[in-house]
Amino acid sequence: MNKSYYIGLMSGTSMDGVDAVLVKFSGDTPSLIEHHSETIPTALLTNLQKLCLPGNDEINRLGHLDRAVGKLFAKAVNVLLDKAGIDKLAVIAIGSHGQTVRHMPNLEMGFTLQIGDPNTIAAETGIDVIADFRRKDIALGGQGAPLVPAFHQQVFATPKHKRIILNIGGIANITYLPGNTDAVTGFDTGPGNTLMDAWTQYHQDLPYDKEGAWAKTGTTDDKMLQHLLSHPYFALAAPKSTGRELFNQAWLEQQLAEFSYLSDADIQSTLLDLTCFSIANDTLALSTAGEMYVCGGGAYNTELMCRLKQLLPHYKITTTAELGINPQWVEGIAFAWLAMRFHLGLPGNLPAVTGASRAALLGGKFSAL
Repeated sequence: MNKSYYIGLMSGTSMDGVDAVLVKFSGDTPSLIEHHSETIPTALLTNLQKLCLPGNDEINRLGHLDRAVGKLFAKAVNVLLDKAGIDKLAVIAIGSHGQTVRHMPNLEMGFTLQIGDPNTIAAETGIDVIADFRRKDIALGGQGAPLVPAFHQQVFATPKHKRIILNIGGIANITYLPGNTDAVTGFDTGPGNTLMDAWTQYHQDLPYDKEGAWAKTGTTDDKMLQHLLSHPYFALAAPKSTGRELFNQAWLEQQLAEFSYLSDADIQSTLLDLTCFSIANDTLALSTAGEMYVCGGGAYNTELMCRLKQLLPHYKITTTAELGINPQWVEGIAFAWLAMRFHLGLPGNLPAVTGASRAALLGGKFSAL
């Protein structure tokens, strides 16, 4: 059977599900054949969230969750192939991002850790897996993130068009495509949905604030907003990346100590503006005008998109759907693309983005044999 497909697997810092995509490539241009999103079971999600913070018995919990996430990723692949009616023998490889549980690249001995055992995925699907994409970049002195700007450059860049590709997952990251190949930059701007989701889960017992409707009922407190924006991360120069290690519920509770007089809805509105202002500040530092294409879960937050447009009046702001890729599946397709790059022996990182000393082949192969 002629092998012609790749599969991309993505579970981001928002932990809102495992996205699986089946992709064909013509050169670097992807065609999305089928997609599937697998819900993370509640017990597994709770344990993953706990593992993202220091705790007891971490090694045993890590080992157990590594296998459990691998099995969940494999299930997502098998359901995807059933939906598509495609035999596993037609798939060249699976590109698996894994689930990040630690991302600390700025330590003296920086590291990043994604779980979701690729051996388990290969064994349960019968397909070769390319995984562990981030650690080579870290070994070369880089941040190991964000990796998607290399994909954005190949797929979304257009000469003479200044474009920002904004991905809003748990953490938000931007890729600046200035209209030439010489000055592509990208980095994490800070919190995306993670703080808003945590606040909504705690006070509304809902996974997220759908369309930003709850935030819309509140009023942003400027004093609190400026306090949150004073976090040193926002003043760092690129390359930079972050995660739940910095921006999490425990950190948020500390910041809220002097703002107990605010209503829950006002705090939610302020958290939404924290995401919007940090994105807008970094965007304007790159270019005062241009085009912004949004992907990730934040693309579906109506109130967030509205506030971004107010903060960036000289930007055309829409989603990547206008460029031909549904915003939910961009990152999954990016990891299918990284698997394709590995298979062809081509580099997958942009040193100007991550800070690595050189371009490199990213990932390792885990055979199904």
